[in-house]
Parts: sequence; structure tokens; C-alpha cells
Amino acid sequence: MAVAARSGKKRLRSLLQGINVRKYIEARGGLFARGSIDPIFFTLLVALVVVGLAMLYSATYVYAYYYENSSTYYLKKQLFAVVLGFILMFAVSHINYRILTHVAAVAGTLVSWVLIGIALLMPDYNGTRRYIYGVPIVGQFQPSDVAKFALILTLAAILGENHDKIASKKPLQGRLAKLVNRICRRPVINESFLVIVPAGIILLVYAGLVALQSHLSGTVLMLLIGIVLLVLSEARWGWFALGGIGGGAAVFAAAKLGLLKSYMQERVTAWLDKDYDPYGKRWQINNALNAVGSGGFFGKGFSRSTMKHLYVSEPQNDMIFSIVVEELGVFGAACIILLFVLMIWRGVSIAIKSRDRYGALVVMGVVFQVGLQMILNILVATDSLPNTGISLPFFSYGGTAILVLLVEMGVVLSVSRTANVRKRL
Repeated sequence: MAVAARSGKKRLRSLLQGINVRKYIEARGGLFARGSIDPIFFTLLVALVVVGLAMLYSATYVYAYYYENSSTYYLKKQLFAVVLGFILMFAVSHINYRILTHVAAVAGTLVSWVLIGIALLMPDYNGTRRYIYGVPIVGQFQPSDVAKFALILTLAAILGENHDKIASKKPLQGRLAKLVNRICRRPVINESFLVIVPAGIILLVYAGLVALQSHLSGTVLMLLIGIVLLVLSEARWGWFALGGIGGGAAVFAAAKLGLLKSYMQERVTAWLDKDYDPYGKRWQINNALNAVGSGGFFGKGFSRSTMKHLYVSEPQNDMIFSIVVEELGVFGAACIILLFVLMIWRGVSIAIKSRDRYGALVVMGVVFQVGLQMILNILVATDSLPNTGISLPFFSYGGTAILVLLVEMGVVLSVSRTANVRKRL
């Protein structure tokens, strides 16, 4: 045992000595990013954060006073997280994003998986295990927020550095590969197989771990982010067909084996049957629809919502959009959606003009995460999808979510420093 331990220590020491951190950083252009951040993206981001804080206070002061004995309870905690998030965002924006490639792929994956594992050991809350409790500063920590970001960084590293292989149809020369290709009469096992399959496995592990937390919306969002990055990496459509068949089979098997939680099935039933359990499973969404419908075109006015007076449960989270529409109307809601669209459009412009494929995929992953989350939240709030419990970026309450989201924005701003975009307002 002692000899084996000494041998293991020697191998580890040799490995660490072989890693030249200085050369690694220099090869990627240095530790710090040069150039100025994109002012258009930054201005749109600040606008969304400010409007989000205002609407969070308006939507929650009644709920906060009733349950927390302080009308500013949620605002103060969110404001603290926003200030800390902006500090981290500016710090990250000064770091050269290119040094994140291998670091993010390994450290990000391991850290997020460990955090999800810890959350699974936490006490059950409403049938889920999504949080780590007692964390300094944020109180309760949701690892899936970190996992979404880590997934983007990891897939961007894998897909961005192996684009030539993804597009290649060159068959592999191993015995098994030759046998499968001969049976299929086409080079199914080719160089793209070596990239897409590991990326797909990593994506499924991420989604599977989040699914174990009974976090359906998080699982769906993970899969959608992965699909977007694979499409942008020019993966062939055959892989998506194979993945769709496998995913459908997995869902069917989970339903047959009774692995789907009863509350998930009840939410789907409540979505399909509008008369189902009006004082239970339909209570929240019915009141949210009443809020949306009563807002009209211009709304009742800021802070004048009726449904936030304990009719819409959890107005600080999933259903905040219904309070937005009630107070600001369809016009105000459309303006907020336009802010999201403009920020996403500017992010896409930064990605297209990025100096390398890794930076482009990271930015695309981040802005599409925001866009997909916004769309899913609005669809849920308007009863166009089953109530899956998904937050509205920059608006919904959550210290972990806003901290991680602003760090993601910092990476986008870091990419924008060297992107070939016109940096004028």
C-alpha cells in the first residue's frame, strides 16, 4: 500500500509539473481581456435588471409583508444579489474568456455535478430536492443554475475545438467500427462519432441529474440548450433523430415504470382539463390568467395589481409575468419582451463577430438560455404549457439565479471586447 501511495504521488507530481500554467495562459492571449465592452448589450442588460427589480418589488410587497413581515423583504435580498452579481460580472468581463476552455470543461462539470449530488442529499421540499440550504449570502443555493452555465461552457469547449471532426464523414478504422459500417453500408462510425457521442452523453448526464431533483423545467431547458449548441455546431440531423428516438423511449419507459412524480402528472392533467381541481392544481394558473386578462392593453398602472393580494401564489417567482401584464398591460409586457429580444439579438451579433468558435458558442448558449427561459416562463404564465415552475430571467426572485446569470453576462462582455462589432450607442 505504501509503495502504491508513493507511486501515485510521483505520478501526480509529474503531471502537475507537466502543466505549465504560464504557457497555457500565454498561448490564449494572456489572463486579461483587452478592448472595451459592448455598450449596447450592457445598456440593454442594465435596463432589464432595473425594470426587473422594480417589477419584483411591485409584485411582492403584499406577499412579503404578509409572510415575512417586511414589504421590502424580497427586494432587499434580490438587490444585494444584483450588486454582488454586477461586481462579479465586471471582474469576469476583464478575464480573457479563452483561458476558460479546458478549465470550464473539467472544473465546471465536476463542481456542478457534486453540487447537484449534495442537493439530492438535502431534505425533501414539496417533492423536490433542488436546493442546498444554509449557504452564506444567498441562504439557499440552487445547483441547477450553476449546471446550466457549466453545460454551456463544457459543450462549447468540446464542440468548438472539434468542429472539423463534427463535419467529417471519414470512417474510423477500428475493427468494431469497420464491422458496424459494413453492416450499415455507410460510414456511421466516423470521426464525428468521437465528438457527438461524448457530448451527447455529457448532456444526458446533466439532464439526468437535474431530473433526479424532480426539476422538470430545468431538465427541459438543459436539453434545449444542448440541442441549440449542437445545431450551431453543424451536427448532422441524423444524430438528432437518434437522440429524439432515445429520448422518447426514455420518457415512455419512465411513465410505464412509474418514475414520473404524481404532481407532474397532475399538472399535465390540470393543463389539459381547464375544469380540473379549480381550488387546487388550477388555482395558481387560473388567478394568473385573471391577472393577465384584467390588465388590458395599458394595464392598471404600476403597483396597482389586484391579483397580487394573495390570489396569485408565489408572485415573486414563476408567475411574476402575470403581475407584469396586469399592471403594465399588453403594451408594457411587449416592451419588456422587446428588451429581451434586443439583448438576445445583440448577443447573437457579438457571437457572429467573435474571433473564435468557442467564444461564439458560449455567447450563443448564454443568450439562447435567456431567450428559451423567457419563452417557457411566458408560455407557462399564459397556460400555453403545463405549470413546470420556471423563472423569468432578471425578474423572478432568486439569489443564485441572478448571481450566475450576471456572471454569464460577464463572459459575454468578455467576448465582446475582442468581437468585431461596432461599439457605439
